Order: sequence, then structure tokens, then C-alpha cells
Amino acid sequence: MTGDSGPGPVMRAPVSTDQLDGLVTVLDLVRLGRARSRPELARMSGLGRGAVTQRVAELLDRGLLVESELGRSTGGRPPRELAVRAEAGLVLVAPLGATHVAVGVADLTGRLLDYVEEPWDIARGPDRTLERVEQLFDQLIEGESTPRAPVYGIGVGLPGPVEFASGIPVSPPIMPGWDGYGVRARLAERYDVPVWVDNDVNLMALGELRMGAAQDQHDVIYVKIGTGIGAGLISSGRLHRGAQGAAGDIGHATVSRAGGIVCRSGNIGCLEALAGGAALSRDGTTAAEDGRSAYLAAVLRSGRPIAAADVADAAQHGDPVAVELLTRSGQLVGETIATLVNFFNPSLVLLGGRVALSGDMILAAVREAVYRRSLPLATRRLRIERSTLTPDPALSGAAHVVLDELFSRQRLGRWLPMGSPAGFPEVAEEPAA
Repeated sequence: MTGDSGPGPVMRAPVSTDQLDGLVTVLDLVRLGRARSRPELARMSGLGRGAVTQRVAELLDRGLLVESELGRSTGGRPPRELAVRAEAGLVLVAPLGATHVAVGVADLTGRLLDYVEEPWDIARGPDRTLERVEQLFDQLIEGESTPRAPVYGIGVGLPGPVEFASGIPVSPPIMPGWDGYGVRARLAERYDVPVWVDNDVNLMALGELRMGAAQDQHDVIYVKIGTGIGAGLISSGRLHRGAQGAAGDIGHATVSRAGGIVCRSGNIGCLEALAGGAALSRDGTTAAEDGRSAYLAAVLRSGRPIAAADVADAAQHGDPVAVELLTRSGQLVGETIATLVNFFNPSLVLLGGRVALSGDMILAAVREAVYRRSLPLATRRLRIERSTLTPDPALSGAAHVVLDELFSRQRLGRWLPMGSPAGFPEVAEEPAA
């Protein structure tokens, strides 16, 4: 199922290398909001006015750009403003967490049209999880708020290491049964469109870069503190994945071997095992059982397990043990971030994830540790803030991963002669060297 695509694709002549360079340059400037008129494109692209006119005409003809209202005049006739033809296609997105699934549909500008979110245990395995994702995708495609248009691609986020080139999860600690599973292959076969799979924190970072607090920043660290802990890195305005896609996996950095706490990765003393949501749940349960926390003991007596959110609630009610647990978690995360700040020198650190957003104590502890442990020059203009982008920034980030790939120089020329990437899932595969 790929939505209502209307008439079949009209084959066009292949795009030459020179044409492709100009098309990608013009399209990027327009879709990223850096230029909105032909004069602005000529100034910012390095292309001559004639080349800009030709490339814009071709993108208009191929249905990727539209002309909107008149722009501001700088003398003479006001220029027509250009925009991406948002309604030309759809992007399906599914950032999956350890304890929830979010599924959405976006247009070709990355704007979220509709989404649903529900509790889900990622440990149920890939077959059951992706079956549920497919059910939700189908509901959204047929929904009243979704225009009838072809699906251009799918973006998926997973709470674990993903080899970005293949779209395959690799030894994810909190995802039993997912190691080596062909997520891309399954969804590409089901929907007959290109599919990209990434780590969920990378998607959150990209969502903030394109739609949130990081829009005007070039060097950013996004840290998710949820069931697990991870970081997404924005370097010089671009998402940095590293050689295989494993950059930013700070949850398995060793912070303390004291106590011998074994992480789900199999190592001892990982940040995630000491400061993540599962750690707060574990330590909060111990405090309740030992009688050290009256608030958490009451939760335990109610018959349900203690979650990280309960520890946050207890801290908000002044429970000293819960305050200590949250503060210690924030300090451990902050000390790890301080190492990144000294190494990477960002202008902005954003905190997201359900634990990070549960109250002010985590944020305060992280700030204190970072400013105390980082070099003065590295923190001179550093801001440390909570994410405020709603809904989940990974929804927007997943859409933009797909759009960035589809409109890249590497891929645009492969599907543009066919009219759209619908029906050509091989576009997502890495081209042969």
C-alpha cells in the first residue's frame, strides 16, 4: 500500500550530472528555508541567473516546487516566492522507544499531518512490533487528515545501535530478537518505497535542528534520558552518525565500576545502568522495599511496579530518597556530557526523553556537573536546556531523514526520471562504488 498515487509515473529523460548538481542545490536552498525567490537563489547558490531560472523551471515542471505569493520587492517587480510542493507526496514515520511506539505521516516539507502514540514493549520483538506499526501506518494513510498522495518513503527510529547504510539493528541491548533483523527489507517489501532506519536519538537531534530549539545552531548535543541514555550529535549543521552509525552511544560509557552493577550490554558500570530510567526504577524499588521511601513504598503497595516517573513524582513531593536518586542520575549524566562538551565544544545541549522531562531536578544536576567539570572556554556561551518540541521530535526527525536522503545528490537522480520514488525501494540502497 502506497496511498493513492493517481496515474502511473511518466518516464522522463535521465538527469545529467550538471543538471543534478544545480537541481539539488536549488531544492536544498528552498526546502531548508534559506532562499525563497530566484534572486535569492542566484545570490546564495553560486549559479548564474540563467542556470537558476532553468533549474527552477525544471523543478516546477516536475512538481517538486510551486510558486506562491509575491515576495518583497527590492526595486522593480516583486519576485514570486518558491516553496516545496508539500502535497506531492507523503512520508511515513515510526520512531520506536523502549516502552512506546509513535507513528506519523508528514508531507514533503517534513510537516507532521497526523500521528498516534501508544504504550508498547520493544522486547515483544520485531515481528509483533512492526506488524503493529504497519497497522497504524495503514490507519493513518486512510485517515481523513491525510491527503491522497503517493508515499515517497518511510523513516524508522530504533532505541539501539543501527547500521545506517543497511538499516539493520546491531546487538541492541534492550531489544531482544532484533539483532540483524531486516527492518528496511520488511517495510520496503510491504509498502514498495524506500526505507531508512536510524537510532532514535539521531532522529530527535535532527528534529530539533529542523523544527525546534536547534534551528539556528551549528554544533549541538541532544541527550535522551529515558529507559536508556544516548546522544545525537549535530556538527557544523549536519547530523553526525560516524562511520557505521554508532556515534553518540554514551549510555554504555563506563562511569563507575563500584557496586558491580551489570548493564544490559553485559558490561559493568555503564551510565545507562546507573542513571537511566530502568536504573531509577530499580533503585526506587529497593528504597521502597527497604522502607527508606514512604512515598515509593505506597506505590509498591498499590500493586504496580515502580517506574522512573514514580521516582520523579516522589521527588516533587519532597521525598528525600527520590531527590537523591534523581540528583545522582543528573550528576552522572552531566559528568559524561562534560566530557563531550570539552571534546566537541557545542553551543547547545538539549535534554530530552521521559526522565529528562520529568522535572527540574535532573536539569539542575546536569547543568551543575557540566559547568563544574568542563573547561571555561567550552562553557562560555554554552546553553543547556530541555527540549520543548512537541510532539516527540523524533517524528519530525524521521521525516527529515527521509527527505534529506531522497533529495540528496546521491539519490535524486535515481528516481526523478520516474516522477516519484514510490515503487522504487532500491533508491534507499547504497549505490555500488
